[in-house]
Amino acid sequence: MAFTVTMLSWGVIEYRNEIGSAGELEHALEAIKWGTDYFIKAHTSPNVLWAEVGDGDTDHYCWQRPEDMTTSRQAYKVDESNPGSDLAGETAAAMAAASIVFRKTNPHYSHLLLHHAQQLFEFGDKYRGKYDEEEGSVGVVKRYYASVSGYMDELLWAALWLYKATDREEYLKYVITKAHCFGGIGWAISEFSWDVKYAGLQIIASKLLMEEKHKHKKYSHVLEKYRSKAEFYLCSCLRKSNGSDVDHTPGGLIYIRQWNNMQYVSTAAFLLTVYSDFLRNSNQKLSCHGGSVGHEELLRFAKSQVDYILGSNPMNMSYLVGFGPKYPTRVHHRGASIVSYRENKGFIGCTQGYDNWYGRPEPNPNIIIGALVGGPDCQDNFMDERGNYVQTEACTYNTAPLIGVFGKLLQLEENEDGQTQNLIASY
Repeated sequence: MAFTVTMLSWGVIEYRNEIGSAGELEHALEAIKWGTDYFIKAHTSPNVLWAEVGDGDTDHYCWQRPEDMTTSRQAYKVDESNPGSDLAGETAAAMAAASIVFRKTNPHYSHLLLHHAQQLFEFGDKYRGKYDEEEGSVGVVKRYYASVSGYMDELLWAALWLYKATDREEYLKYVITKAHCFGGIGWAISEFSWDVKYAGLQIIASKLLMEEKHKHKKYSHVLEKYRSKAEFYLCSCLRKSNGSDVDHTPGGLIYIRQWNNMQYVSTAAFLLTVYSDFLRNSNQKLSCHGGSVGHEELLRFAKSQVDYILGSNPMNMSYLVGFGPKYPTRVHHRGASIVSYRENKGFIGCTQGYDNWYGRPEPNPNIIIGALVGGPDCQDNFMDERGNYVQTEACTYNTAPLIGVFGKLLQLEENEDGQTQNLIASY
């Protein structure tokens, strides 16, 4: 959830005008604030963050509408004796990024978010540990959302967002001095996700290199190292790195792993788009093992991934629910797959949902518009079945990175249309 909010916020920071031109800025701000309001409530004191409500085991035992749930709603927190630096770090990053978003339109709220972000970062940094430790912390999460990359990427990520939000050198210093021992310039990674932040961190650090040229010359050698890792990520997405290319399906989709692969596609599309703008604005090229790459090629590839998501693929299937003539109609989602409370106020019990709704061959009674499902396999095949959760489950962090990209691509399309209109007018 925190990563969703960070990515929505980053999308608005980069493409505010474009999202505004599409008439969607208010919706984006509303979605961000919905998340940050929750984080404020969950951060009950400087060193306490409520991490999870309910647990995966009892939740998965039931298939029912949220209105009918009677399962345990036990809440789990991270604190000084049960740390969760990864969770505190990502939540701090989300609130710092959102504070930039609201700075002009809601300065009081922006200030409040920044206050929480700073406290959470200090807590995560002072009491270090992973949130999914079996003993203490939130051990129940391990089978569902394990922190595979640890917490160092999140602490660097939080510090960098806090630097962007405050312009205070101490945060940049943190990112620089811990670059090596926290893996920021050691890990060359070909995925960017809710768990693994290194590629996003490296992209932002690369952009600082241009922006900070005169400001912090003394840091440029470390920022350069961040940049070389960022470029490794981008080159491997483009399949132009030296033997470390990301797989593509025959239809051209980035393929990282079987389960919910689309999350890696939407994050890659976003980072490629942002870096394409960076190269264009600084009049530079990306240097890959297979030669140098211009900003147009990066954007073209990002667009190819978005086009694939929206239906330009071997299945002719839009993986964004509700968009296009053909999209998944049996999304693995409890609320979508059971008749709505408005239509049937009768209680549907915990296992009753499995008995009466889960196995139905018919499409879901409710369309979960805007959801991006897990997507096809490595051969571009997709089975639209509720029980096929590897492919049909949808996550908020799948959709979030696309908002900024859609804004950018829409603006480009409108500009091209405008140029075409001008040409026609001149004739």
